[in-house]
Amino acid sequence: MTSFFKKAAMIAIAVTMSVATHAQAKGDMAAGGNLIIGMGDSYTHVGLGAKFLYNITDPIRLAGEFDFFMKKNYTTWLDFSVYGHYLFSVADALVVYPSVGLGIVNIRASMPSFMGYGGDTYSDSYFAFSLGGGADYALTPNIVLNGELRFKIFENTNRVNLVFGVAYKF
Repeated sequence: MTSFFKKAAMIAIAVTMSVATHAQAKGDMAAGGNLIIGMGDSYTHVGLGAKFLYNITDPIRLAGEFDFFMKKNYTTWLDFSVYGHYLFSVADALVVYPSVGLGIVNIRASMPSFMGYGGDTYSDSYFAFSLGGGADYALTPNIVLNGELRFKIFENTNRVNLVFGVAYKF
């Protein structure tokens, strides 16, 4: 009886994957922007980002992103990352995907000067790893909204990034 359920599950997954991935085509490209809310380390950072999306196969997409987190507690963050997405079309206009990424995070702290003291700037870069998932919703054939949740890990730091974006397909 157990092997029947295993076979049925395998067939269901195969059918779902073959049907679910037809909406994205190899060579599809898009560019857009993100609003990011980064949470962790006892405070929240808000950032803006730019992204470029490219489907290397029908279901596999690469996303290159540059994100800038605005100054808070004397620090700004830059994040250069590349993400891989495996796309599943669950409805005509809705695609969901798991995400994995690698990148470089640069943190810059600028201390204010006071009566001739301070005013120093410190900067350091870290290799980062990211896991998450998201969804794309096509408003029109060319305009896509998306949301993503990412867990970013680097140097003794764990962050959760909540990402809201828009992209234009060309």
